[in-house]
Amino acid sequence: MIRSMTAYAQVEGETPLGRVAVELRGVNHRYLELGLRLPDELRAQEGALRERATQRIARGKLDLTLRLRGAIQATPELRLNEPYLKQLADLSMHMSARFPDLLVDFSELLRMPGVIETREPDQLALTETVLALLDQALDGLLDARQREGARLAQIMLERLDAIATQVAAVRALMPDIRTRQRARIDSLLAELRDASEPQRIEKELVAQLLRMDVDEELDRLDVHLAEARRVLALDEPVGRRLDFLLQEFNREANTLGSKSVDVRTSNASIELKVLIEQVREQVQNIE
Repeated sequence: MIRSMTAYAQVEGETPLGRVAVELRGVNHRYLELGLRLPDELRAQEGALRERATQRIARGKLDLTLRLRGAIQATPELRLNEPYLKQLADLSMHMSARFPDLLVDFSELLRMPGVIETREPDQLALTETVLALLDQALDGLLDARQREGARLAQIMLERLDAIATQVAAVRALMPDIRTRQRARIDSLLAELRDASEPQRIEKELVAQLLRMDVDEELDRLDVHLAEARRVLALDEPVGRRLDFLLQEFNREANTLGSKSVDVRTSNASIELKVLIEQVREQVQNIE
């Protein structure tokens, strides 16, 4: 199944830190490039997030952004260390008999180190929750990439059909082109009998004979067409493979044009190059 590299997905959910929004944005890239933007509270989860994303995305530039929503993340959970506070109170009562003028304010007790503790969120639970949100976002992103990929695959298949039509048209033209070239060769042979420069005519004759043979190029284009259709049906990333295959398409189309001895095959070569370039443009968008 063909997947596009261009897609977007966003999900939100509750975590031990509060509500977190996960945003994924993918665009074209030759390789996999992952960029993360995280709040300071989630920096510890960067490694796990990066690993999870690269497990499911093979190619493209992927921007992953996490945002904390609401005010929950700004309100730390405070816990009073009551046993410690009781010890301080008992100590204060004990010392008051020896120091009658000693006054201990409650707010001063609260400022004593260890009286009030800030409870940090469970990092393991936080990581699991954030990864679950990322999986939901990745599901949405991959669904969008697959839908867009199906449209791209359809466009490419249509262009491949058009390429096949051009190849078949050139094959159909070849008997007539060969007949015309045979007539020209016969004319050259007639000239050769009275020619003052027989070597020049012989060279031209050989060149004409070589340029007439494009069966090999047409056969290779048929083979490339079959391979391209097979690759488009694979359930794996195929962008690079198609990119290399299209280079072979171009090579055969160029050779066909250079061997052309008829305006019709020259025009067909140009049309093939246009169609191949249209396929190549779409391949740049797929994983």
